[in-house]
Amino acid sequence: MSAPEPQFVDDRIAHWATETPDAEAVTYLSRTFTWREWDDRVRRNAGGLRAHGIGRGDVVAFLDKNHPACVETSLGAASLGAANAIVNWRSAGDEVDYALNDCGARVLFVGTELMPTIERIRDRLTRVERIIEVTPDGVDDEYEAWLAGATPVSRQPDVTPEDTCLVMYSSGTTGRPKGVLLSHRNMVSHTRNAHDGWRFEPGDKCMVSMPLFHVGGSSYVLFPINDGVPSVMTRDPDGASLAGAILAGANRTFLVPAVLAQVLQSGPDAVKLFGALRTYTYGAAPMPPPLLRAAMEAWPDTDFLQVYGLTEVGGVATQLSSEDHRTAVADGHPERLVSAGRPIPGVEVKVVDPGTLEDVAPGEHGELWLRTPQVFQGYLGKPEETAQVITEDGWFRTGDLGRVDADGYVFVQDRLKDMIISGGENIYSPEVERVLAEHPAVMEVAIIGIPDDTWGESVKAVVSLHEGASATEAELIAFCREHLAAFKCPRSVDITGPLPRNPTGKILKRDLRKPYWADRERQVN
Repeated sequence: MSAPEPQFVDDRIAHWATETPDAEAVTYLSRTFTWREWDDRVRRNAGGLRAHGIGRGDVVAFLDKNHPACVETSLGAASLGAANAIVNWRSAGDEVDYALNDCGARVLFVGTELMPTIERIRDRLTRVERIIEVTPDGVDDEYEAWLAGATPVSRQPDVTPEDTCLVMYSSGTTGRPKGVLLSHRNMVSHTRNAHDGWRFEPGDKCMVSMPLFHVGGSSYVLFPINDGVPSVMTRDPDGASLAGAILAGANRTFLVPAVLAQVLQSGPDAVKLFGALRTYTYGAAPMPPPLLRAAMEAWPDTDFLQVYGLTEVGGVATQLSSEDHRTAVADGHPERLVSAGRPIPGVEVKVVDPGTLEDVAPGEHGELWLRTPQVFQGYLGKPEETAQVITEDGWFRTGDLGRVDADGYVFVQDRLKDMIISGGENIYSPEVERVLAEHPAVMEVAIIGIPDDTWGESVKAVVSLHEGASATEAELIAFCREHLAAFKCPRSVDITGPLPRNPTGKILKRDLRKPYWADRERQVN
């Protein structure tokens, strides 16, 4: 059934509470809530926050693994004109201290497992007025008692679509993480613009497994809420939890490629179970071509979608459709499988020379710029850094290097800061990584630039091998030379164990580079 176009992030949950009140809305562990029950919990959350004096412009915070209470807090706070700052639960104490003081949270919801971290830094959290504990199973805990005692309230009349509803902290690959301010308009626009490919059908259930402190979780959960489709939320994205969600009927998901690799290596039973997925959307990290081919062969009936985006645009900016996945090779465009697809509706993309800030010709390399109603409001408390990335005419400078071909397909080559410049030649690490990933012994690879007194930088490969496989440094370099110009090939290879990753699955090249640049006054990359 059709629903009115939303303006606020909590519009649709209220709509379904009226239209299909007794239908399943969300399942988490042993509990299932209907739309009427879930909306009531959101309204009680808002009532409890309002009773504490939370209103327009205020911030609350949530620190826990995935939990429906986090979504309830996001929607409840938003209905008051306040924002939920969702903190990475993997953060160390000092990082949690920084985020909570940076955002100025007045009320803090904390998972039981994270309470020891908060207790160690409690004296530093001078702006936190109340802490509410949330247990993993969410039964008979402080949060439930607080919710039960609250009076439900509806959205407040002074709330506007421009009000911040989420504060999402960036990965912090350089310096301190920045609080990304996302408004109702940003998030509603994202849900509407990125809807293609996630159009649900009767009987569908959506698996929400990406962490809610990432837009891959908090943006993705709005899709089933928008369409009135039930969700199955997992606390962790581990194999057992994902399998449990599929067995509970979940058939749509968004996960990082690393999870897919783990499934393929888990044996035929796991592969067969994951074949029940109608849609597997992946993003947040590149998908090595051999892994994608293996997945498409293992699950021929599953629609694969790739998405590219950033926290600063609320999530997705471009999408490689399931149709593109199936037809790219047959249509004579196999290179499209390593593209990020085309811009979603409502998103403009252009490529700019990072030095001159002039648009480059179609097909040429440069920095990817985006313009869309999804572009965030700014970095919390950092107007100068905001001005560096949002132009006066509304373009967001992504910091990603890439190109756009004649048919509008976007190819993300590298991060601007990660581009390797060796002897005056620009080398894009994903190009080299894609070649090395084709070597049968290589499980994962990262290409980094290291100091070179002659060339400025030289190319180094850091690889981990499949269990039981073997390869030498010379062999891997020779393999690259068969497929790439010599100046792009690694001059050295480190063969190591699993590569370091952040919580969203991105390889931490910063950590890999650090030992080589530690004694240098200036890093050219």
